[in-house]
Amino acid sequence: MVPELESATVRILHPERVTGIIRSLKEQGTSKLQVISDFDMTLSRFGCNGRRCPTSHNILNDSRVISEDSKRKLKDLLHYYYPIEIDPNRTLEEKRPLMVEWWSRVHELLSQQSIRKGDIAQIVSESGVMLRDGFKELFDQLHKYNVPLFIFSAGVGDVLEEIIRQANVFYSNINVVSNYMDFDENGVLTRFKGPLIHTYNKNNSVLQGTEYFQELSTRTSIILLGDSMGDLTMADGVPSVENILKIGFLNDKVEERRGKYLGAYDIVLERDETLDVANGILRYILTET
Repeated sequence: MVPELESATVRILHPERVTGIIRSLKEQGTSKLQVISDFDMTLSRFGCNGRRCPTSHNILNDSRVISEDSKRKLKDLLHYYYPIEIDPNRTLEEKRPLMVEWWSRVHELLSQQSIRKGDIAQIVSESGVMLRDGFKELFDQLHKYNVPLFIFSAGVGDVLEEIIRQANVFYSNINVVSNYMDFDENGVLTRFKGPLIHTYNKNNSVLQGTEYFQELSTRTSIILLGDSMGDLTMADGVPSVENILKIGFLNDKVEERRGKYLGAYDIVLERDETLDVANGILRYILTET
């Protein structure tokens, strides 16, 4: 049905169930489908040639517009909070307030750097950010068949939009909810607009009335793409889900997190830097037989 599911990077706990969901997604048809995806380390790559690729926050944090002192402080925050974010032994209740603390401190530091709106395009083009292999097919297919792509990101919206723009795939079917910068009349960053979106509050609470999902209320078939346990709630704003296929990228600390991911995601992709599986499933669903 989907040859890509035979890949060595793919792990599935309940193969029959997954086959059933994919069949149902095809039966429901293109007009019922929407894709909900995280951005950093889901649509963008986690690593390349043994090196980590930057997230939308990293792109800013490591750029020439940040002072050396602030770069040090941002690194210290990362080293303190990232292990907490991915710790499989801590509960979400424990993690949430700490994530708010981390994001707030990062945004505060960035807001002190006099970042100019006009610099963002160059900052992105100078960064080592990469979208996953197969991104063009994914974005092109969804656009061609008018399937909405909802990107729900705890990253920096202005930066991730620029990444998609520079990749020439920012199509009209894309809607982004993320942390956006607020610039003054001179185009200088003063603060971040609310509400704050972090790894573990990607749900109704930050979707401001979820008008987007209400408009798409007939889109009851969902493919969800994420790389953290926090991404599992991204479809919570959808009024009535008939079929949902959850695909999780397990990028880091694979052995210790495998069990949790297999229990939560329908398909787990281990150290897979491509969108081949998502593209294979979409090809099966979208093409007429």
